[in-house]
Amino acid sequence: MPLDPRRLAVLRAVADAGGVLAAAKVLHLTPSAVSQHLARLESETGVTLLDRSGAGRPVGLTPAGRLLADHAARLAVVLAEAERDLAALTGHVTGRVVIGAFPTLIQHLVGPAVAAVHAATPHVRVSVRELDPEPALAALRAGGVDLVTTESYADADRAGLGGTWLLDDPFRVLTPPDWGADLTAAFGRPWVGSPPGTAVHAALDRLCAQHGVELDREHEVLEYPAAIALVAAGLAAAVVPGLALPDELPPGVKVLDAPALGVRRIGVLSRAGRHEPTPAARLVLRAITAKAASSSA
Repeated sequence: MPLDPRRLAVLRAVADAGGVLAAAKVLHLTPSAVSQHLARLESETGVTLLDRSGAGRPVGLTPAGRLLADHAARLAVVLAEAERDLAALTGHVTGRVVIGAFPTLIQHLVGPAVAAVHAATPHVRVSVRELDPEPALAALRAGGVDLVTTESYADADRAGLGGTWLLDDPFRVLTPPDWGADLTAAFGRPWVGSPPGTAVHAALDRLCAQHGVELDREHEVLEYPAAIALVAAGLAAAVVPGLALPDELPPGVKVLDAPALGVRRIGVLSRAGRHEPTPAARLVLRAITAKAASSSA
């Protein structure tokens, strides 16, 4: 029975992601669906592809599984070459592109850019997924997404990846309606923090170092609308990047400049292979870059 390239792609995702569960997240399938694809591939080939002997540890690949996964990787290269050569010959770009992005970029850059691509190039299909940084990078490396936006572009682990800088988004300090507009007066009051490793956490660390203070990070949130809501309720000051500020702030909330906060360097990461990004992904990347340039002009 001929090998099904789609099932080979699933096997490759299992090899790249490090297991069935991880591959399921990358491929946006259920673990059961991934297992079914692999079971069918085992039936077609007559060999065992998964090493299921280790109780309590992730399922790995057998030598036969690794052999086929290697062939699947080479097949992906061949398909990328065919796509690139066809685009060069005909001048027409086709294909599917998956973008992993965070909410403020989806709103301001990715959404408008994708709309422009769909209008100008109907044969390019773009899917947008909201992903946290670590799962996004894992999905990018495993082939589940083609482009990933990052808000810590300068600090991203870019081994094996290519990057395109988009813009620098300055941080702002928001204070509640009854606090006044004195930044130093806010240092002795509660603040909204963010988990270590986030751009806001690093910005607050810079603010503390610049002014020689230790802030009371009474609250901790991940989403900027939640931070703004806490400020509007009079509970704390917060650090929010410019792109995350709504067109109309809650009544009385003040926006203060604080150069010590720095900026979040926003960029797009892609796989750095001989045939990466694909022609369709390059087209989408150009659209996002153009939108970033116009928004920061």
